[in-house]
Amino acid sequence: MKIGKVEKYIHERLAERGALLFVLIDPVDYPNPDTAVKTACSAAEGGAEAVLIGGSTGAQGELLENVTKSIGDKVDVPVILFPGNIATVTRYADAVYFMSLLNARNPYWITQAQMLSAPVVKALNIEPLPVGYIVVQPGGTVGWVGDANMVPREKPKIAGALALAGEYLGNRIIVTDAGSNPQLQGYSGVPLEMIREVKKAVSVPYIVAGGIKTVDDARNVIRSGGDIIQIGTAIEKSGNPKANAALFSKALKEEGKKKQ
Repeated sequence: MKIGKVEKYIHERLAERGALLFVLIDPVDYPNPDTAVKTACSAAEGGAEAVLIGGSTGAQGELLENVTKSIGDKVDVPVILFPGNIATVTRYADAVYFMSLLNARNPYWITQAQMLSAPVVKALNIEPLPVGYIVVQPGGTVGWVGDANMVPREKPKIAGALALAGEYLGNRIIVTDAGSNPQLQGYSGVPLEMIREVKKAVSVPYIVAGGIKTVDDARNVIRSGGDIIQIGTAIEKSGNPKANAALFSKALKEEGKKKQ
């Protein structure tokens, strides 16, 4: 499969900046669709290089269609679907994380959901981004829904081996996700030693998601080897999405320059 427009954009921006900010909007988590759309637009204005839309439960149907179209009409960065299942698909997105959950116990999340959704993605002409997805403890909702054999936090080499297997299987992007756990104190994201191990193992763009609450968290993730940070709750709960995204974006630009 040839590299598409959005995947090319990710590579080009990484080459330019060294580190990128993706913001995830789960419309189910917002009081109304308008608030979700405004938050996405504010994050893009603040410096997010892509807006992801989706979540583990409920982001589908009319809600997904309306929110995705509204965001796509108003932002000048790619709008990418972050699917919770085969229904998280709409023609109004630029691309979709075409994910295989590499450490799922249930083969549905490894190949069957992908088989069911592939013809739809092709028919709607949405660019598929081949993503190898790995869930790390504590895992949050995604760990439970995806029936993941979650990688223990003290076992970074397991994550590295899973990531390398994902790349060998053809995934052109790797994501490690510790899930959204805003009630946990301090940094609850992917352990920094694990990030270093994954980065050492793979040669494709590496996205780190879940538990990144502060700018310092983001800096440490990039310093440890992450290429892209993916945040949702940190923007949703910020009170000023544009200003908060700008803080994260500024920090990533600074750290990205050090990598180049």
